[in-house]
Amino acid sequence: MKVLFFLVETLFFLLVGAALLRAWMNRLRISMTEQPGRFVMALTHWLVAPLRRMLPATLAQSRFDWGSIMAALLMALAYGGLWLMLASTVSSVTASREAMMLVIPVLALKLLLRVMLQGLMLLMLAYAVLSWVQPASPILANLDRLCGPILRPIRRFLPSVGGVDLSVLVLIILLQVGLIMLG
Repeated sequence: MKVLFFLVETLFFLLVGAALLRAWMNRLRISMTEQPGRFVMALTHWLVAPLRRMLPATLAQSRFDWGSIMAALLMALAYGGLWLMLASTVSSVTASREAMMLVIPVLALKLLLRVMLQGLMLLMLAYAVLSWVQPASPILANLDRLCGPILRPIRRFLPSVGGVDLSVLVLIILLQVGLIMLG
């Protein structure tokens, strides 16, 4: 059963992360024709497109990509329901229907927070590695646009040391602390 839980969690992590990244890329007006945009579109279009059609015009024309945000929320809730269903088949513990319905949003929220923290950490690691190893890479420009708004406040307070920008390291440490607190 551990393998099944791992596979379900990995699948939903990827889907929720792709939807959140799509919303972030749309918020920053990053083209979806280059990576990671094409990958994100391929993973999320099946759910985001119908959700966008169902949105009221005021939300559809907002600066936020509500279709992608709603897709991430729906997938997180589906994860919570599926996790609870799998856990109830393994465990002999019975709980009231109301208690079970409270667990689903809690599991969804925990997944959303974990995906945001770990997803940011993955973006920062990719950004740091590419900036050192392949600074002329075309994907680095997109990663810089994705990571820049998050790193900017840290860069204001943390000067570079010997020409090395330590803001990525500081953010990764802060994200790790957040994951420990969430755990």
